[in-house]
Amino acid sequence: MTKPTVLSRGHGRRALCIPWLLSSFAAVRVATDKIVYNEGKYDTFLAIFTAMLSWSWIYFGLSHVWSALALDNGLATTPPMGWNPYNAFLCTTTESQYRAAAQSLVSLGLKDLGYKYVNLDCGWQGKTRNSTGGFTWDTTTIPSGIPALSSFIHGLGLNFGVYSDGGVFACDFVGGNAHYLGSLSHETDDAATFASWGADYLKYDNCYAVNSTDFVDFNPPISIEAHYVTMRDALAATKRPIVFSICEWGVQDPARWPASSVGNSWRISNDIGPPPSWDNFLESSTNWCLSRNSPNGEDGMQDPLGASINFKRRYTNDHDVWAGPLADGSTVAVIINWQNTSRSLTVNLADVGFSSATATDLITGSSLGKVKESVTATVAAHGCVVLKLTGGVSSPAPAITFYDAAASTSTLSGGANTRVVNSTITVVGFVGEGGTLSFNNVDGGALGGTKLLSFDYINGDFVFSNTDCSNCRNAFISVNGGTPVQAQMPISAQSWDILFSGYLVSLPGFNPGKANTVQISNPSGFTPDFYRLGVSV
Repeated sequence: MTKPTVLSRGHGRRALCIPWLLSSFAAVRVATDKIVYNEGKYDTFLAIFTAMLSWSWIYFGLSHVWSALALDNGLATTPPMGWNPYNAFLCTTTESQYRAAAQSLVSLGLKDLGYKYVNLDCGWQGKTRNSTGGFTWDTTTIPSGIPALSSFIHGLGLNFGVYSDGGVFACDFVGGNAHYLGSLSHETDDAATFASWGADYLKYDNCYAVNSTDFVDFNPPISIEAHYVTMRDALAATKRPIVFSICEWGVQDPARWPASSVGNSWRISNDIGPPPSWDNFLESSTNWCLSRNSPNGEDGMQDPLGASINFKRRYTNDHDVWAGPLADGSTVAVIINWQNTSRSLTVNLADVGFSSATATDLITGSSLGKVKESVTATVAAHGCVVLKLTGGVSSPAPAITFYDAAASTSTLSGGANTRVVNSTITVVGFVGEGGTLSFNNVDGGALGGTKLLSFDYINGDFVFSNTDCSNCRNAFISVNGGTPVQAQMPISAQSWDILFSGYLVSLPGFNPGKANTVQISNPSGFTPDFYRLGVSV
């Protein structure tokens, strides 16, 4: 029998992110790609550019995952870093802007820090092929031609990236009416052309993937994996080392293809949106980039271990905690402030598994010395704290007693009911909108009081746009009839058969002994489907 996949609190898909400078080098505008948690232009970078860098979007990972388990072609073993224009110019970037950006990477010293890619994005392409069926460029946008632009960028000691699309036409920002060339059914010839131009990187988009009239389809009737496999093989046939960046917007859950056998990077979600700001950068890019990369702050996000940070704990409407290992044996912890105000934020080391450690702030570079139990730092509104923890002393794991949601001791009411997942486990769904799930006879221990709760659940309710709880579901949890406490529970996958294990929340109100009731509800929506509840004793 096939067991449901389990994503535990301390384990996740190994991955890295792509730090990009997405900008018109003219002023500073920072946002994020993937980056992530989801949904808006995920492209950003953590460097302050001078006043000349106007409205610059810097990539810290465009919702792309850079994985230690990615395509094994010897490329992108650490995240490629560089400049992409999309968030600054959409599909209107000119040759002069590409050249200016390339020169700025050098003059500002960013090339020496590892930012070596200058990548084309939509709008450079022609709209018709040449007489032999070859790919063309827009001679107004790129008057010197792509080979000349590539040579210029290479002459600066930088790498050159090309953009194309696995569809009939490419993406645009005019409702699909531009009809830039796509590479569908031309993969072999186009890959050879890109290689002949000196391409070092290909971002491969997903518009018009179904046919010539279906512009953007988040639920296509075909498998889009085949489009990317075909281009992967076409690139390999050129014998030129070209990083393959899959831009499939997270459609059809690419981690389960798996995309790791197809590309060097892949998108995990749709674009992340405005507003562009340093706060947005810190919240979105750090979370999404570092959740795909184990960073060494001093080495510019190039930690060779390539292990991801993982979601550890969410304090709903307050802050998130993520953490993961580094190659030197230390741990990186990322704390995201969800509030709209700058404040002093105390982080419990136990949330990352330590009772004490030596801490370094990777954003400021300052040493915090030996810290015990917790770390307190001032964090901007929607900002973050990124800590490197060395010599960590492990905190004792809490003793947890588990209660199955579908057990005979539970009470299901108002439409809540059970379903069997992959013939192996039973979960309770349709909790919310009047349906409730009550765990009865829960042990509050000898003293009662506040307890740590751990939930295992399934949530496949993914979306490709922003909502009040983007790619999460709300659950309201009460103890013994007390005031319900909100918990925002992230998706476990793009399907309803993958279990998320170990979502933690601390709740008061327990009585001593085994006569406690924990009830889950949601008055205005559905919760995840619950497998079990764990309670520390």
